[in-house]
Amino acid sequence: MNLQNLALRKGPGAAGHNIQSWTKRRKRCGSFHTIGSCYFATAKPSPSQLKEELAREHVKDLSRKQKAKKQARAIDRDFFMSVLGSSATKRDARSYLSRFTPSSEPLARKPVLPPKDNSQISYGNGVNLGGFYGTARAVAESPKFVQHPQGQTHSATGPQLHVALVKIRAPQTLNDDTLSGIGRTLSQLGRLGLTSVIVVDCKDRAQSYPDSNSRNLAIEQANRIATALDASGETRARLVDDAIGISEKAPGVEDGSAAYLRGRVHVTLRKLLITPLKRGIVPVIPSIGYTDSSQTSFPVQADEVVLALTRELAGFQPALLPDEDPDVMKERLQALRKEVSLDRLIILDPLGGIPSSDRPNGYHVFLNMEQEFESAKQDLVGANLLESDQSSQKDDRVSDLGASNPFSKFVETELTGPRKSERSPLMPGATSVLDTDNTQHLQNLQLVRSVLSVLPPSSSALLTTPDEAANSGRERNAPFQAPEVGTRRLRNPLIHNLLTDKPVFSSSLPVGRLGLPTHSMKNEPVSPTVYMTPTTFAKHGMSVSIFPDPKVTRWEPPTPGKPRLRLTDSQIDLPRLVHLIEDSFNRKLDVEDYLKRVNERIAGVIIAGEYEGGALLTWETPPGVLDDGTAESRARMVPYLDKFAVLKRSQGSSVADVVFRAMVRDCFPSGVCWRSRRNNPVNKWYFERSRGTWKLPGTNWAMFWTTPDLSMDQQTFRDYEGVCRGIVPSWADNKTILD
Repeated sequence: MNLQNLALRKGPGAAGHNIQSWTKRRKRCGSFHTIGSCYFATAKPSPSQLKEELAREHVKDLSRKQKAKKQARAIDRDFFMSVLGSSATKRDARSYLSRFTPSSEPLARKPVLPPKDNSQISYGNGVNLGGFYGTARAVAESPKFVQHPQGQTHSATGPQLHVALVKIRAPQTLNDDTLSGIGRTLSQLGRLGLTSVIVVDCKDRAQSYPDSNSRNLAIEQANRIATALDASGETRARLVDDAIGISEKAPGVEDGSAAYLRGRVHVTLRKLLITPLKRGIVPVIPSIGYTDSSQTSFPVQADEVVLALTRELAGFQPALLPDEDPDVMKERLQALRKEVSLDRLIILDPLGGIPSSDRPNGYHVFLNMEQEFESAKQDLVGANLLESDQSSQKDDRVSDLGASNPFSKFVETELTGPRKSERSPLMPGATSVLDTDNTQHLQNLQLVRSVLSVLPPSSSALLTTPDEAANSGRERNAPFQAPEVGTRRLRNPLIHNLLTDKPVFSSSLPVGRLGLPTHSMKNEPVSPTVYMTPTTFAKHGMSVSIFPDPKVTRWEPPTPGKPRLRLTDSQIDLPRLVHLIEDSFNRKLDVEDYLKRVNERIAGVIIAGEYEGGALLTWETPPGVLDDGTAESRARMVPYLDKFAVLKRSQGSSVADVVFRAMVRDCFPSGVCWRSRRNNPVNKWYFERSRGTWKLPGTNWAMFWTTPDLSMDQQTFRDYEGVCRGIVPSWADNKTILD
């Protein structure tokens, strides 16, 4: 009927064409289904169509596989380029492998029980007596009541988890590319054996925190970070928003425990953290807590969350469980600490590292918290006072601020450049010292101090900007290019710090020795402050003892009649000092001859830690100058570094930097000289930190000095050379010919 109507409208040609088409379609149909008065045909595809469909699916599958391989190659390329760009030495590589390689000790295994065979007892004649003479099942499985519980065998546990606690501040101000770069870097850390736990801090300088929208903002930004990690292709992330609890009572009041061990904010359930970590999943934790009683959610300070996670992952649980034996608690804590090792605190803050007034780029490179925490804190407090004074007197010059202010010299440089409201010429994402909120820097400094105080000395902290953390070490899709002479390839501070356990640059290295980037060498000179990374590496570190204390008494040439320091004084442990020198130089010291030569010339002694490193400095009289105590002879006396020693087990760490910085910053800021054998492998380290060097003709010595060029006249140079030529070594082997 339909064909007839169509034929009447379009003519016989159209009707015939449709009839033929309908006939062909019926031949391809396999079956008809009747539903009411309608007829439907199910066609069976032809072999050619099946081949075409299979070919299309195969092409799509190959395309997906090729795309996945290309993405994997890109991930591997970025990973290996980041590792190769870290410039880790052989010593650094050995240290990294010793820390992150799983232990070779066999895991504790469950006891192997004999197979249950209660019914199969055979004798020599082959007769099976069944369970007649076997142990009754009810007796074998009956409970045993004993006086003391039997020792439980430890179940098999995996290798120790190495964890980095990462705090990302103001992620709402970061674009997706930066977050993607951070996710890629954290994924690379995971491949290198360091799994991350991320705390999201949405507090911004211009935001009053907490507010009504802070909870939704924290959840939203936590999901952004988790998505960025998932997009890295190697690491998965999970939002964990129910692991933080809030206590109603103040910590450490009723139970008598220390406040830093039991905070108001705590971890409610450890498994919410450990289970994802064991599976290689990164927990992303917003700054949200739930009250212990009503389970009501409230925004909390991110620093409190970081401290709560630190206590939990470090195994600090000072409160005993009800009726718990102290010995059992001790074993439990030891098991917790063997399960997880919290190695690093990483703070990604748009403000960067901790500001410093004595660094040309304005940031601490390395912070020895035991020695420098108070001075760094006072530096920031002084900067806050200075900023408030500057904001009230915008047009005043630095001379009106007073020369006693520790930030006056740095502010003088800043006032000649951009205004406070403008961006400074630092790395992208960094700001100048005067453009930062020093209150936030103080909070970061205090957080680092609190975290490192409860962790082992091997743990460390790293503060940098999100842009630096997202840095892959080179431009995206750029071919690999070896660095030119005098240049240093940009490094990702997180990757470099993991492999070397050091800052990107040595803290004792002058900024002028860092070299310029390749692009700046081809175009125009750029100040080192342009490309210095605003990154601070911090450790609990060690104390530094300086005798005499330069804060009390300046190091000056000895005056006749005044008491002077000697190595035999009670404040110096001479046997340990001798051991330090002999262990560092691998030579036996003639102690009697050495004391005879230097004991009346001691300028001062610097001791790092428990005699792990040190420097012994003397006042030397140049040739031709009478040592009669007159003003003329005292003015010609040369400050000389007689011994610079670090224990072998501490070499390659930051001990040498700590001692050297104390020498040139606190003791002899106007300059000091020393000598070293020409073939000494430490000469490269000396060369990078000195203002000049000179190979003494006719000798096996190379002379170094840190005296500024403006103070280095011809007479001073000759006095330095004369002293370095005339010192007679005091080694017990008497191999002075080699020197």
